[in-house]
Amino acid sequence: MSPDVDLTVLEPGRHVLRDRLLALDCHVFEFAAARHWPGAERVLPRLSRSANHGVLWFATAAAMAASRSPRGRSAAVRGLASLSLASATINTFGKRSVRRTRPVLDPVPLVRQLKRQPITTSFPSGHSASAAAFATGVALESPNWGAVVAPVAFSVAMSRVYTGVHFPSDVLAGAALGAGAAFAVRGMVPTRAQLLPPARPRAEVPALADGDGLVVVANTASGTADRVRALRDSLPGAEVIECEPADVRGELEKAAARARVLAVCGGDGTVNAAAEIALRHGLPLAVLPGGTLNHFAHDVGVEGVRDLSRAVQQGEGVRVDVGRFVCGERRGIFLNTCSLGVYPELVRERERWSRRIGGWPAGVVAALRVVRADRHPLEAEFRGEPRPLWLLFAGNGTYHRMGLVPGRRRDLADGRLDIRVVHGGRRPAARLLAAAVAGPLTRSPAHAAVQVGRLRLAGVAPGTLLAYDGEVIEVEGEVTLEKLPEALTVYRPLPSN
Repeated sequence: MSPDVDLTVLEPGRHVLRDRLLALDCHVFEFAAARHWPGAERVLPRLSRSANHGVLWFATAAAMAASRSPRGRSAAVRGLASLSLASATINTFGKRSVRRTRPVLDPVPLVRQLKRQPITTSFPSGHSASAAAFATGVALESPNWGAVVAPVAFSVAMSRVYTGVHFPSDVLAGAALGAGAAFAVRGMVPTRAQLLPPARPRAEVPALADGDGLVVVANTASGTADRVRALRDSLPGAEVIECEPADVRGELEKAAARARVLAVCGGDGTVNAAAEIALRHGLPLAVLPGGTLNHFAHDVGVEGVRDLSRAVQQGEGVRVDVGRFVCGERRGIFLNTCSLGVYPELVRERERWSRRIGGWPAGVVAALRVVRADRHPLEAEFRGEPRPLWLLFAGNGTYHRMGLVPGRRRDLADGRLDIRVVHGGRRPAARLLAAAVAGPLTRSPAHAAVQVGRLRLAGVAPGTLLAYDGEVIEVEGEVTLEKLPEALTVYRPLPSN
């Protein structure tokens, strides 16, 4: 090649596109700096500072969790997980890969500028990444909460240009990385919508346009007042009965005698009583979650009034399995779980303390008291062999989560009991921890997990506690756990075609 050849001629426009984009970025930045934004001078700089170190988003997540809405708590956790991934990505790779200097503050009015200027590189915007990650994560779990958070997240991102600490491209790149982090988290941990059980087997249920023929019994101790009001507004023809816990079963019996559809608003124990009565009377059941955990309602796909109203108005329902335990003349059903050993004692201790210190603290105290207590394992004949057991857990349907703690069920009509057992031995706390770590393994030295349609326990000692859907009773002798396949018809919104 001749030494007289100009390399810029051979590579025309090598940096032209980059230079044009940077020039456009600076032009938009200067244009934004020259504009007057009414009311923004008092709001955006403060909002920008409040998002330092994620403080704004942690406070927002705490407020969402305090709403006592299970969807709100899940959305808060997902938002924080997305934020954490976005922050880690920005701080480890983003800032170090592109060392862009911050904008010159000369065009930005002094009243807009932050009192303490950032010292890190400009690209991409970490505040924008955190805002987009949190808002997107929340929206993927709960669109309603996402609609609340999104304007705040947008304002935080815009404040970074308004205060002069970032170019517009820094903000756009950060927001894109943040949204990507939220979707990455969803890929690792599916949202509730992705885990909804299949809408089968479908059941023929009455469509009640205004709720006429629907009789609702609401347990006032479950904090159901707001939901009951919303239900009355949505289904004005429904009959709603609010009662104390001691009167729930009696009111359910009366309601079943005149209802076309029996409905209940309360926690899992209240729903269990309603399901038993609905089965006996051959009625479809409508469940509005109103307790603390609401496992059955959420697993069947009803999160709140909107879901239930839509299902009732359009006549959408499914058939679900019911678990049953039999001990001598005593029998009962369970929609969620049934267990013997340590767990029933945990339930009893939690109930004892919850009225004094609240639900979650009571759970912690109960766990500590049960683990530290000096006790002997349950002696029972399990699968034909006498065995000491610390815990036997039976789920109505297969639960999907690591360890012994029940998670979500993806199929409420799978015909199986999900049996988890912790074998007896010394140091129950260590064995329970080992069982939790073992997770999906079908066998371990401390843990066994099987799915069966029926299980028989013999030789159960007198006074042994059995817990089912939050209720606790004493059993002895022979205990049989079995499935009633597709026995209960329940309203649930079906997916749109």
